[in-house]
Amino acid sequence: MRNLRPGGRLVINAIRKEDSDKGTLLGLDYGEHLWREKEIKSVANITRRDIREFLDIAAAIPIQPTTESYALEDANKALLALKFEPVKGAKVLRISP
Repeated sequence: MRNLRPGGRLVINAIRKEDSDKGTLLGLDYGEHLWREKEIKSVANITRRDIREFLDIAAAIPIQPTTESYALEDANKALLALKFEPVKGAKVLRISP
């Protein structure tokens, strides 16, 4: 975690509920390991077949993601919208036109 860039995410498959895992996770220091928006995420054990089946179902529905795009210089507007307006979909910042 100390080598993860600010804003980075460590995704771990199969964190077990064993004492060695608990000890490691409890030993994380906020300032050294998590500060600057670093994240730890866990994912369930899934197979390629699970993913393939899910994608087939998602395509059949079909899932229609909703996004609202903002120019980078309007990042504060996007943040205010997230804070004060009902959220539908994702807010996206465009870095270039």
